Amino acid sequence: MFDLRHHLLEGHVIPAHPLALDANRKLDERSQRALTRYYVSAGAGGIAVGVHTTQFAIRDPQHGLYEPVLALAAETARAAAGSRPFVSIAGLVGRTAQALSEASTALELGYHAGLLSLTDWRDASDAEMLAHCQEVAEVIPLFGFYLQPAVGGRVLSYDFWRSFVEIPGVVAIKIAPFNRYRTLDVIRALADSGRKDVALYTGNDDSIVLDLATRFSLRGAGEGTSEAETDPVHIAGGLLGHWSVWTRAAVLLLDEIKRARGKAHLSADWLTRAALVTEMNAALFDVRHDFAGSIAGIHEVLRRQGLMQGIWCLDETEGLSPGQSEEIDRVIRSYPELTDDAFVTEGLDEWRR
Repeated sequence: MFDLRHHLLEGHVIPAHPLALDANRKLDERSQRALTRYYVSAGAGGIAVGVHTTQFAIRDPQHGLYEPVLALAAETARAAAGSRPFVSIAGLVGRTAQALSEASTALELGYHAGLLSLTDWRDASDAEMLAHCQEVAEVIPLFGFYLQPAVGGRVLSYDFWRSFVEIPGVVAIKIAPFNRYRTLDVIRALADSGRKDVALYTGNDDSIVLDLATRFSLRGAGEGTSEAETDPVHIAGGLLGHWSVWTRAAVLLLDEIKRARGKAHLSADWLTRAALVTEMNAALFDVRHDFAGSIAGIHEVLRRQGLMQGIWCLDETEGLSPGQSEEIDRVIRSYPELTDDAFVTEGLDEWRR
């Protein structure tokens, strides 16, 4: 029996699954299956499908790809992972009716949890959002999501997260506000709740290594909780678009971080490695142009490796920004230890069978 909470608390690399298209911008099933097999073979602990990296437009009626793409990923992952524990997470969006419909679809397809976006609740009160989250959590185990305002999220207070973690169906939270103060709000809310069965996952692409390596020993907990009763909190793993490429290197990195953070003192070398990973992400996600080429950047790396046939997106206006390809060249050349080209070359024929 798959223990979802235990699996998430162990901490894993969970890539945000891209969408492989052909030159006609139609689903390329062979490449899509190859990507899923790659993530399983690389040692990822799961995948997230129907999220930003998969392109939200899969839900548009003219594409009608939400259910087909989720079904293809779930089926391929089950076959590739076999008896090995592997979590499938479905992206859920919209107001309550849409999110509930997507949650039901995901559950029917064998997904274990739903990553719930609150983008469509920008002007709602905390009470309205929490009621929405509670309803969805009654259908599928819930992965909370703190998305940065720059790409459609909104500021969510400590009080919101303190109430959110009281929802019984919550199993994890993806923290991605790209803001240290707001990241700490989520961590403190969980620590103050006393819950030990909710996992934290980083989505802070600008601070991946620091998030994972830090022992958050926050004092001055909530009312009625003494300092001695507040246990240190770790961000267990990551659910990241960045980890949809160079995934084998990410798995090895997380394994190394887990070993290191168990020690009393963390080597200062980790600060340097944290900066290198952030620089890799800046090129990949096109930070120079406010993330305009983030999906195309992911596709470009996968295209170079042979996992995708092109960088096509559903939106014909999306592509690489000026100079982005050269930036990707630079970071790959500078930090080859953070890539996994040799691993992909070895497995590519098998994954594309």
